[in-house]
Amino acid sequence: MTKLKSTMAGTVFTVDVAIGDEVKAGQVVMVLESMKMEIPIESEVSGKVTEVNAQVGDFVNEGDVVVTLGE
Repeated sequence: MTKLKSTMAGTVFTVDVAIGDEVKAGQVVMVLESMKMEIPIESEVSGKVTEVNAQVGDFVNEGDVVVTLGE
């Protein structure tokens, strides 16, 4: 199980995956907006999305788990 974390504090701008989706390493799973900058969150590994813990408009802090991947 891999937990993808926010790399900085910001507001969720887009959620690009849903539970059950297969993702590849390097694929963008979510984009945050902070100070008018868009910050993509990429998956470090390939896997299947088992949890999406943030939705568009949610505020997340640095280190918050935003997406969980299973095998």
